Amino acid sequence: MTTHISGGRRLPWTAVTAGIVAMTVSYAGPLAIILAAADAAGLSAAESSSWVWAVSIGAGLTCVGLSLWSRAPIITAFSTPGAAILVTALPQHGYAEAVGAFVVAGVAATVLTATGVFTRVLAKIPEGVVSAMLAGILFSFGTGIFTSVRSAPLLAGGMLLGYLLARRFLPTYAVVCALAVGLAVAGATGGLDVAVPGAGLALPHLTVPEFSVGALVGIGVPMLVATLAGQYAPGMAVLRADGYTPDERVVCGTTGAVSVLLAPFGSHAINPAAITAAICTGPDAHPDPARRWVAGVSCGVGYLVVGCFGSTLVALFTGLPGALVATLAGVALLGALSGSLVRTVADERGREAAVVTFLATASGVTIGGVGSPFWGLLAGLLTYFLVEARRGGDEPTAPAGDPEPAAGTTGKTAAAGR
Repeated sequence: MTTHISGGRRLPWTAVTAGIVAMTVSYAGPLAIILAAADAAGLSAAESSSWVWAVSIGAGLTCVGLSLWSRAPIITAFSTPGAAILVTALPQHGYAEAVGAFVVAGVAATVLTATGVFTRVLAKIPEGVVSAMLAGILFSFGTGIFTSVRSAPLLAGGMLLGYLLARRFLPTYAVVCALAVGLAVAGATGGLDVAVPGAGLALPHLTVPEFSVGALVGIGVPMLVATLAGQYAPGMAVLRADGYTPDERVVCGTTGAVSVLLAPFGSHAINPAAITAAICTGPDAHPDPARRWVAGVSCGVGYLVVGCFGSTLVALFTGLPGALVATLAGVALLGALSGSLVRTVADERGREAAVVTFLATASGVTIGGVGSPFWGLLAGLLTYFLVEARRGGDEPTAPAGDPEPAAGTTGKTAAAGR
């Protein structure tokens, strides 16, 4: 659907709507994960609000700028796997040290992607090990759904049922439907606190980065690996699947640079999106591929508007029942968890190392102030190379599966990133 605007030009409203839907889905679940991490670390309202502001502004600017530059629907987002890592890792380090890790991870991501080294480095790391690390990080979010069902059966059970029904009939809006059911049940049972003290425009809160080995190893390294493998790669694959071939170095390098600039205000990682990108890159957004770039601009403008009211979002989420937030985060990450588990066991030769990685990461063990994602990755790589050395590479490698849609296939099934 299009409509006339000044000068006889037409505004593709379907593309505008697709961008707004993509932006809404981006907030529906991942925002709960960010605020869960902020709450676990004991961040102040100002720090939490600034975090939401920073990731929103970063995603908005890159969406608008890259879409206008490429005339393609470049959808960016804030890293969901990165936020999931922080739920357990952030409380183990000072916030300023975490910000330092954000800066270093952003610089590394920028260099690796802008120079084209990323693809070569990723090829050196067994895919099953990386996927297993991500699956281990997300495991507790999945079990959190059923923990919430036990403590709040009507609320969490209703959300899970609403999510599953929506996955059957309205898969794009499944997380949004789960949120709607949760809000309805909480409102009906008196568990919804609609007061929003402190609501208003968000103000950026500067945190001077501090650098420590523990935070760099415990936060920076796992976040870099999870974001590059779990967001950058599938995000670019979705664009290629629908026929868009923007310069990967420019797209990924730009998001990395913006991450670095906004890290002192709380941005943990900005990256190309995958699932929400698929909303905007296909024919449902607009029949003409040359007009779909409007969806990227629409999504970016939505990010910018919502980001300006970050303090309102924080205040609203603070009033939600804990079971609602936990269930919402869990269902929002089910797709990423299932995709990671599939890729974890896809390669028979590296399966043992992947399982070790998963178990070590899911254990939540902390050694020397360094969290389990790093130790899981290290244990998996050590297992892989020891086992490979013993086998001498004689055994055939089973097909690794197709974790990312290849060019010419649909991008709707990408399950790694938002």
